[in-house]
Amino acid sequence: MNGVLTRWNSMPSEKAVQEILLCCGSRAWAREMALRRPIQTKVDLLAACDAIWRDLPVSDWIEAFQSHPRIGDSKVPSAASAQSAVWSSSEQQKVGTAGEAVKAALAERNRAYEQRFGRIFIVCAAGKSAQEILEVLERRLRNDDKTELLEAAEQQRQIAHLRLKKWLNS
Repeated sequence: MNGVLTRWNSMPSEKAVQEILLCCGSRAWAREMALRRPIQTKVDLLAACDAIWRDLPVSDWIEAFQSHPRIGDSKVPSAASAQSAVWSSSEQQKVGTAGEAVKAALAERNRAYEQRFGRIFIVCAAGKSAQEILEVLERRLRNDDKTELLEAAEQQRQIAHLRLKKWLNS
């Protein structure tokens, strides 16, 4: 078993919730993850993540979305932890190297997304260039509300997987 999992499995419940909350900003998700302990392997951890995420109500998905900064924005929401902010910055690092025109287009399309859907645009940005993210954002602006909510939830699930793997290696 991974040393991080061994330590986490032995923590008091509330401390375990706080620690795993770094990986996904939904408190209900974090509580359910802690309730599933002991979790023995990375495969089991990711499977638990998926099962819990899939069964959460939309309000808990929205809570997780709110823990992320806007794409291209260095301002981190107050709901985000310091570690989550570091991970977000790392995941979005390619956006920082984009030209000013692409950054301006991202900011403008982010605003359009928020006006249309009432929440920030969520994408698993790791490894994607600013131009690629802009293209995804443009495509997703054409989604209907239900399709977009499900796509945003899937992107959050991918982010949670990425962060759980980082957490396991910390």
